[in-house]
Amino acid sequence: MVQSNIRSVDHLVLPVSDLEIARARLQSLGFCVAANGRHPFGTENACIFLPDNTYLEPLAVVDAAEAEGAITNGNLFVARDKVFRQHRAEGLSAIVVQSEDAIADHAAFAAAGVGASGDILEFSRPVRLPDGQESISSFRLAFAIEPLVETFFLFACQRLNPLPVDRDALETHANGVLGVKRVLMQTGHKNYQELMTPVFGRASREITNGHAFDARNMSVEVVVGNDASIGIVVLALVFTVADLKVTEAVLAANGVCHVRTQDEIVVQAAPGQGVTFLFEENAL
Repeated sequence: MVQSNIRSVDHLVLPVSDLEIARARLQSLGFCVAANGRHPFGTENACIFLPDNTYLEPLAVVDAAEAEGAITNGNLFVARDKVFRQHRAEGLSAIVVQSEDAIADHAAFAAAGVGASGDILEFSRPVRLPDGQESISSFRLAFAIEPLVETFFLFACQRLNPLPVDRDALETHANGVLGVKRVLMQTGHKNYQELMTPVFGRASREITNGHAFDARNMSVEVVVGNDASIGIVVLALVFTVADLKVTEAVLAANGVCHVRTQDEIVVQAAPGQGVTFLFEENAL
């Protein structure tokens, strides 16, 4: 069962209004941004691949008619993206965990009461590397949904034809980022643990004013408030970096407004960067 296997986070989905604005913003933060990748259902991404084997997926709608057709045909990924955009222009809409068997995950999520109606989603898309080479990657997705939560969902991603292994150039970032350490969230939704526990495969642990879900490679921390209208919202990503001085120098050189404390650098959300980014030095 999915509950007995602690998962690793695969990637994070960040809806943006415009991919070129997002690319410019993320490059100014010192990230290497991959070439745009077009989905066969009206959306396109510009991914940031990280050395910890995770990635960020800035996502834009580039063909509204194609996206609407996909929704009509039961594409839950596009449907949930549309719902998110009806409430927030940009941000982080989904946490994606690695899957070895999305068909089994689909059944397990349903048994836990968080499964999505309809079929799992299977698709392929081209991937272009910095040297110009191109390959086809294929994916199978199983979704975990809480219908009353409109600004967040989760899914498990099985790679049927994996992304290229040699991504060294794409994983080298001027800001020295090594990976994502924590995802910081806020909710007023009382059933968030029932939604998230089956996906992460383990019970949460208590933190101040909430709970944390520990994946193998990062922690998702949820602070609980009294406002039920909040739903579930991602507030910030916490990155580990090799050297904060290097990160700060890149931000300063690119004119990025930031706040440096003793232990971290804070960059508030901006167009193309829908959530706050925090940078912390890697603790050896």
